Amino acid sequence: MRLRGHDFDVRVDGDGEPVVLLHGFPQHAGSWDGVRPALVEAGYQAVALDQRGYSPGARPPGRRAYVLAEAAADVLALLDELGADRAHVVGHDWGGVVGWRLAATAPDRLSSLTSVSTPHPRAMVRSLLTSDQALRSWYMALFQLPVLPERLLLAADGRLLRGMLRGTGLTKADYVERMRPDGALTAALNWYRAIPFDPGAGGPVATPTLYVWGARDPALGPAAAAATARYVTGPYTFVRLPQAGHWIPEREPDALLEPLLVHLRRYSS
Repeated sequence: MRLRGHDFDVRVDGDGEPVVLLHGFPQHAGSWDGVRPALVEAGYQAVALDQRGYSPGARPPGRRAYVLAEAAADVLALLDELGADRAHVVGHDWGGVVGWRLAATAPDRLSSLTSVSTPHPRAMVRSLLTSDQALRSWYMALFQLPVLPERLLLAADGRLLRGMLRGTGLTKADYVERMRPDGALTAALNWYRAIPFDPGAGGPVATPTLYVWGARDPALGPAAAAATARYVTGPYTFVRLPQAGHWIPEREPDALLEPLLVHLRRYSS
């Protein structure tokens, strides 16, 4: 699908109100394969795209091309292309950050927001100073470096990247293979490298919000999860999954779908 001068890989299934599914690092739209069929069966249109940097036809050069404003604009262009005035947005990891940005800057285009794993950006910043979150986020500092992360992560058949995924509970995915083509991993890492160019952490949101967090998430800890409620001024539901880690869409799709479908129905027209 041609959006803002780039060719994005987009999967559209079903009819009804659109539910836009946004993945994170180092995923792609396939991370939602355990969720999409149930959304379609429930009468929704499931729309999953490989975000900028992950779609081969949407890999602009340079870090600044990956600031959140650009990723959010991609989603709004997607809604325009679908002819949708509004949509439910569901995001995991970086996709959740994009969802928070959309809820703060384009609330008129969102029927609801669901963030999976990802706390509100301001809660994240707060937790970096008040908890062990900075230690949990060590990899974000590594990813700021030029060239070296690409060499380390893909060396020896991608052993380090594969090990990072396995170490956090994800063993069955083609994410390492998708990072191999020239420029693919750099584009994905540019989401992290664009952080210094992002203006602010995002404001409070009034959009009806569901936040689903895994208590065993090694990357995103309880301090940020608990603080997120401070930054939602509209209806807010927090669901803690005691046995879940970070990769909820892939590892715990049924546990995610239970509160998600309730949330979607509550705020569907």
